[in-house]
Amino acid sequence: MSAAAQQATAAAPEAGQGPLAGYRVLELCSTIAGPVCARLFADFGAEVIKVEPPEGDPVRNMGSHEGDVSLYAASILRNKRVVAIDMKQPEGRELVRELAARCDVLIENFRPGTLERMGLDYAGLSARNPGLVMVRISGYGQNGPYAARPGYGVTCEAVGGVRHMTGDPDRPPARVALATTDEHTAVVAAFGAMMALLHRERTGRGQVVDTALYEAAFSMMEPHVPAYDRLKRVPMRVGPNLPSTAPNSLYPSADGEYVLIAANNDAIFRRLADAMGQPALADDPDYATQRARAARVNELNELVAAWSRTLSGRDIERRLLDAGVPVSRVYTIADIFEDPHFKAREMLVKMPHPKLGEVTLAGVVPKLSATPGSIRAVGAEVGHDTRAVLAEVLQLPAERLERLEREGVIFGEAR
Repeated sequence: MSAAAQQATAAAPEAGQGPLAGYRVLELCSTIAGPVCARLFADFGAEVIKVEPPEGDPVRNMGSHEGDVSLYAASILRNKRVVAIDMKQPEGRELVRELAARCDVLIENFRPGTLERMGLDYAGLSARNPGLVMVRISGYGQNGPYAARPGYGVTCEAVGGVRHMTGDPDRPPARVALATTDEHTAVVAAFGAMMALLHRERTGRGQVVDTALYEAAFSMMEPHVPAYDRLKRVPMRVGPNLPSTAPNSLYPSADGEYVLIAANNDAIFRRLADAMGQPALADDPDYATQRARAARVNELNELVAAWSRTLSGRDIERRLLDAGVPVSRVYTIADIFEDPHFKAREMLVKMPHPKLGEVTLAGVVPKLSATPGSIRAVGAEVGHDTRAVLAEVLQLPAERLERLEREGVIFGEAR
């Protein structure tokens, strides 16, 4: 482990004991993809230092609030040490350089060229810290004709083909009401960082991990790339159905719920037909094989829907689970909070909060048997750890910290 990593262990005794304990990560990120990437490191024990502008990360204004408390920030900024530095000032940028010299990983999601204009380019940072891994998250990557374009996850999933595939075929492309591209990109970026750290163990040298939102989105188009190349087939939105497979869709219940039933092969379809009280369907040549059913998707879906409308969602779920058919009601967040499996798997974690008393956060994934991750603290307020981090990591004396705060270079929580 590098000297920076060894120093991190001593400097941050509150860091976790997960597999990344001893690594120090500097987060220069805003909104979603970058902060989620850094949060993955923090969940598994790394000391993550998040640098925000004086006004805070815009993610603090997203999602729901209780009073003046950002509930989104309580989760996405969890387990991090939160520092407020004005990077528009030369001395602020120098503080960031000094922090980067003592870190193993730097994660940033500025538009390409921004760090270079601030004098925080990788060449300069790695000259002081050759083992530094820089994770760069942007809309379109660090080079290419679109590199300078502004990009959010939603615009990049449009470019990547994902938005064209989302929704019903007779309607305009729909938006998934979640930050799916940002979250997927964060995982890809974290995986890239871990590969770079493995390479550093062998060579002692860091590198740049160039992660583009549009490429992470495009990677989900994997099956359609060779199909278009060879067959010139442009895929279309399919709504709730699974192409070439039936029954696999959402089916209405008598109490207004929707139930996902996935009878994807012949054996499961026979079990479904039995549970529906229509065993003859499994012997009918029109439905007996997967290929035959694929030719009659709409017809078969109507047969299943006619049955599902006679039962409640819970009754459908219970009957089909007893029969060994993959099925689930479409859960709302309220259903999730009542579900025993989420509780047993620790996916709803209650944490103390300094203003709210307690808040529930989504749990850590994935689950590691020997070195699990953990949630140790909710996301802190802007500048909560500024003085502590600069004093511990950079050994800045109290007099300099007071001057930097007076001059508006750094900001503490109470300002």
